[in-house]
Amino acid sequence: MTFQKLNIIEPILKALKQEGYQTPTPIQQQAIPTILQGKDIWACAQTGTGKTAAFVVPVIQKLHQGARTDRGKTVKTLILTPTRELAVQIGENISAYGRYLQLDHCVVFGGIAQKYQIERIKSGVDIIIATPGRLLDLIRQDLLVLKSIEFVILDEADRMLDMGFAHDVKHICSLLPQKKQSMLFSATLPKEVVNLAGSILKNPVKIEVNPPASTADIIEQSLYYVEKNNKINLLVSLLREGTQESVLVFSRTKHGADKIARALSSSGIPAESIHGNKSQFARQTTLNNFKEHKTRVLVATDVAARGIDIEGLTHVFNFDLPEVAETYVHRIGRTGRAGLCGFAISFVDSEQASLLRGIERLINQQIPVIEGHRYDEKVLAAQKPKRESTENPA
Repeated sequence: MTFQKLNIIEPILKALKQEGYQTPTPIQQQAIPTILQGKDIWACAQTGTGKTAAFVVPVIQKLHQGARTDRGKTVKTLILTPTRELAVQIGENISAYGRYLQLDHCVVFGGIAQKYQIERIKSGVDIIIATPGRLLDLIRQDLLVLKSIEFVILDEADRMLDMGFAHDVKHICSLLPQKKQSMLFSATLPKEVVNLAGSILKNPVKIEVNPPASTADIIEQSLYYVEKNNKINLLVSLLREGTQESVLVFSRTKHGADKIARALSSSGIPAESIHGNKSQFARQTTLNNFKEHKTRVLVATDVAARGIDIEGLTHVFNFDLPEVAETYVHRIGRTGRAGLCGFAISFVDSEQASLLRGIERLINQQIPVIEGHRYDEKVLAAQKPKRESTENPA
């Protein structure tokens, strides 16, 4: 299968080639033709499968091929995302894939002054990529109307609902015109997402590239039993002994992320933290440093890390196991992207047995245990929980 066989126009094919794209991923093979045919879609695909291009490419093609008289004068496409980082990333992808098309877009999110965003919208844009909160702020100030929207995409729908945006998303959808093409992308399918899809999609084509909550086979998973007071020591030890060039560490709290980053830096390991309490400028600077490999380790909370796409990211560490099992899938999906191998390493203390059991039930497999390390205390070893079988009953 090639991109040419998906009926993509030459200007986009040229841009994709310059981006190094050669063969469409499974989600792209199924979604692109369906969207070009004008159908609503409901896609469930784990992170790292190329789903951003799966909706951006056909939508910008349809915009380009549409009526030219009002191009840029009214907003035709709305893309809703849960985080600023993901919104910025999608904006960058639109610029890359659409570099030979005369389309304008604007990224809208909170945490910064809205002046520039308002100026961009007033100057005329075809596409708005937005987080729900800031978008509603602009709508309530009568600075933006959605009556001309022809395409709406809800990206990372499950995460938006996890973050408490359910009411905002439903309100925004109620302001959209009845006649439009809708697309919903989600890595998992909790009941809330199923209900949302049923309320906004019309006879959608359902695309499931991987089973819900599956983990990529190319990601090598492992875990260490280690008590809280020794987690940072173990992390420092593994990073010093290893050759990992790009490492993402997940912390449960913002304070914890800062503490881990400081401890690593003081141990001679270049590290920075990223979370919601930091300004957008600080977050973007930190992210750029990580992408450019100026910083070896990025310590992040789940909210800040959702949507981060780092080329060549080899290792993900779960310093703290997530409270919600599905979040584990999102976390480790930051590595093992674009067909590359990845490693996901989790630290489990004696208080997290139930969290581990929930994760293993969800992914339907047991995560291999690394034993005999220097911080595998005898007391902890005696407290190791009995592993439950993940096999489905006959």
